[in-house]
Amino acid sequence: MAEATGSITADPGSGSPWVGQSIARVEDSTLLAGRGRFMDDIGVHPGTLHAAFLRSPHAHADIVSIDVSQALQARGVVAVLHGEDIKALTSSLVVGVKAPVECWPMAVGRVRYVGEPVAIVAATDRYCAEDAVDLIDVRYAPRPAVVDPLKALNSDAPVLHDGFAGNVASDRSFRYGDPEKAFASAAHRISIDISYPRNSCTPIETYGVVADYDPGEDAYDVLANFQGPFSIHAVLSRALKVPGNRLRLRTPPDSGGSFGVKQGVFPYIVLIAAAARAAGRPVKWIEDRLEHLTASVSATNRATSLAAAVTEDGRILALDWDQVEDCGAHLRAPEPATLYRMHGNLNGAYDIRHLKIRNRVVVTNKTPTGLNRGFGGPQVYFALERLVQRIALELGLDPLDVIARNLVPAGSFPYKTASGALLDSGNYQEAMRLAVRDGRLDELKARRDAARAEGRLYGIGYTAVVEPSVSNMGYITTVLTPAERRKAGPKNGAQATATVAIDPVGSVTVHVASVPQGQGHRTVLSQVVADVFGLKPSDIRVNTEIDTAKDAWSIASGNYASRFAPAVAGTAKLAAERIATRLQRIAASQLNTEADDIAFAGGHVGSKRNPDNKLSFSRLAALSHWSPGALPDGVGHTIRETVFWSPPELTAPDEDDHINSSLCHGFIFDFCGVEVDRTTLQTRIDRYVTMHDCGTILHPAMVDGQVRGGFAQAVGAALYEEYAYADDGSFLTGTLADYLLPTTAEVPNPIILHMETPSPFTPLGAKGVGEGNCMSTPVCIANAVADAIGAKDVVLPLVPAKLAELVRGAEPAPPARQVQRTEQKRDGDRKLRGEGEATVKATAQQVWEMLLDPETLAAVIPGCQGVEKISDTHFRADVTLGIGPVKGRYRAEVKLSDLDPPKAVTLTGHAEGGLGFGNGEGRVTLRSLPDGGTAIHYAYQAGIGGKVASIGGRLLDGAARVIIGKFFAALARQAGGGSAASAGPSLLVRLRQWFGGPR
Repeated sequence: MAEATGSITADPGSGSPWVGQSIARVEDSTLLAGRGRFMDDIGVHPGTLHAAFLRSPHAHADIVSIDVSQALQARGVVAVLHGEDIKALTSSLVVGVKAPVECWPMAVGRVRYVGEPVAIVAATDRYCAEDAVDLIDVRYAPRPAVVDPLKALNSDAPVLHDGFAGNVASDRSFRYGDPEKAFASAAHRISIDISYPRNSCTPIETYGVVADYDPGEDAYDVLANFQGPFSIHAVLSRALKVPGNRLRLRTPPDSGGSFGVKQGVFPYIVLIAAAARAAGRPVKWIEDRLEHLTASVSATNRATSLAAAVTEDGRILALDWDQVEDCGAHLRAPEPATLYRMHGNLNGAYDIRHLKIRNRVVVTNKTPTGLNRGFGGPQVYFALERLVQRIALELGLDPLDVIARNLVPAGSFPYKTASGALLDSGNYQEAMRLAVRDGRLDELKARRDAARAEGRLYGIGYTAVVEPSVSNMGYITTVLTPAERRKAGPKNGAQATATVAIDPVGSVTVHVASVPQGQGHRTVLSQVVADVFGLKPSDIRVNTEIDTAKDAWSIASGNYASRFAPAVAGTAKLAAERIATRLQRIAASQLNTEADDIAFAGGHVGSKRNPDNKLSFSRLAALSHWSPGALPDGVGHTIRETVFWSPPELTAPDEDDHINSSLCHGFIFDFCGVEVDRTTLQTRIDRYVTMHDCGTILHPAMVDGQVRGGFAQAVGAALYEEYAYADDGSFLTGTLADYLLPTTAEVPNPIILHMETPSPFTPLGAKGVGEGNCMSTPVCIANAVADAIGAKDVVLPLVPAKLAELVRGAEPAPPARQVQRTEQKRDGDRKLRGEGEATVKATAQQVWEMLLDPETLAAVIPGCQGVEKISDTHFRADVTLGIGPVKGRYRAEVKLSDLDPPKAVTLTGHAEGGLGFGNGEGRVTLRSLPDGGTAIHYAYQAGIGGKVASIGGRLLDGAARVIIGKFFAALARQAGGGSAASAGPSLLVRLRQWFGGPR
């Protein structure tokens, strides 16, 4: 057992199997040279239009009116569609539960989250489309919003969909074993409440779609960087009102990452396809980063109450789960998959025979959720493994002993869990022993003791998890009652598809219905098939693109649930073996021997007993093309073999709701040492050890790459990343300055260890390994931080601000006289405050008259397109403003009150546009100066919300000051000179440069 190095160890002349060697990746020669062909690299047909979206600035509001007339007249615009247009062209998306609820890919009548599409513009280029978006006039009537899943359960909470009972989309309870008896007899009931936050994956490449519609065929042709097609193809064809054979879905050769999140592109496939139909031309859309952060899918956030019935020595007898899953504004397929994926093994890695479970799925005014790396696992294991540490803490036991005492016994595999999962293979105790030994836990404990002796905050955390892979399609139906399932018909299995083909010169090609996002599919498949035929991996060409109109695929096809190695690669092996079996019979007839004497090696097919009696593989393999009449009777051709494989272990849920959620179950045992800096409260990972049993390892270097990638994302989830929302639903982390991703400087090099217990259920003995650290690492780090600072409860992400109160106690309240000036938040919006002074070379009366003159205001308001005077004290303005990366058009109304001419006036205003909204109030006072000029003093407070709030507090305060400074500077110029006294010229110039103003 040695620490993994990831080195290249292949020796083409060694004669050893290619599977298990770290050969050079086939993909790298293209990708590292910059020759990859990603979504935006693919050429489009002449005349293809480009799309841009108008998105909701409100988390919850009725659409009172929408006027697209100006947008339609804009340069280059061909089509503009809003919700009612989409409703006429499409059908509602499938909702994941039985409920009378419609789910449209675009807002129809009401918006339910910030960033929800409200209209789409298709124009000759993206620039024209973006400009036209600014011309769409939407009037909203805001509604109260709810973003906390527990508050969404309250009877007085705003209701998002009338078809749900309140905001509860599903409420199911389950009971396995006799949990009531176990709790009644246990020495202790130990519980924990967990609020797991939202985070997401941020692939380098965002969503992309190119769609075309053929009216003659009533058919759609769609290119998208989707990781399907799996079940979503049926959802899409239904939404587009065409049979499945009239929706062609294709993928580009390369993908710039997904980690699950690109499953969420499917509503945009519907929208872009509908736009292509309306425009009569192909339409292309590439998502920008702000759109991706604000409006693509994220992982679910979950509120969990978990209790354990525990013996005196820490043995867990029963668990009582109460899970409230927040799926955002719409329950889109495949949700509530995140909640039910882990249902079969809610006992984790532990031998727990009694379970009580309540699962509630709620909707809130946040983005709809979808697949994210490890989906469902981080939420479950954070609660379960924090509870295990709590048990150790309350009973005064070593957490390592509590874990070991509860692990599934080594000799009990395949192990049937209480709720129905079949844990296929493993020896958890041995994996843990090897990790403790080879990860040098004793040394780490000595480092901890030395650090604590010096007064430093150092802790050690542990976690043991089961990593499921190859999802059973039937698990999602556990959300239905047995009666509902009987009515809907059985759903189960995990079908994988692979085709192996041989051309007329004997070359081998492999095609699979699994779209890679960087995992190295082509390399591993070439190894697997080369071993079957006795060839080199370089002899095998692998195609992983999908074209549903031409390729073999099934409703389960796609790249998700870590199914590639155990299911897809295994199916390719089966397809190759079927051809190889027929080739053996052909070779036996050609070489005058028996079929069982035939072996494949070194590019030849020959006799095992007489190595000189052989044929070249290519000559033999080509016979089906050149001389089919010479083939032995009953052998059949060897041109192509397609295999559809589904394991029999994956059955539908039974009448008692037992479900084997996944086919394979790897095991991970992690421990780490962390130090929390007493001054900065930053968490530093001192050592991280992760032991994996993923069955047969097909390519060691790529397995370690998957572990490292999952670990890096998990460090982000533990220490940095969170989708944050204001109380009004405004999204607050819409840039990478606020949604913090770890860099190489923050991610240490983990010590990766392996043991292999092959799965008896997969053709290669492999299990999944791509998602495990996203499940294990956040809670392992949290356990270590809790140990370091002596806290019972910690909340992710473990940013210094959250640790400050735990380490130092609550921050004292500011003096009463400062409360108003330092307050930064009010219910429903982000709060901005400021004041300043400017001087102008004009009398107070002249300035007063200028403030009431529409033409003057139009000249001095930054970005103003025009001012309309409604009354002497009521003005309406059309303004275009840019704040950091956000630029948009706003409709503003200003009313004057408390007039004291020419000395003072109060301005109250409201502005709204596609990027956000704001409400503000300011008092302006005029003071005459001895030189005949006037000093203008202003003090304001403003609340902003919607998409503009997502650019973060770092920019907003400064931006407000710059915009106001521009106003008074322009007013001074209009009056004949002056200055902004509160900000020196150099500072004003710098601020203008920072926020995109004139230089």
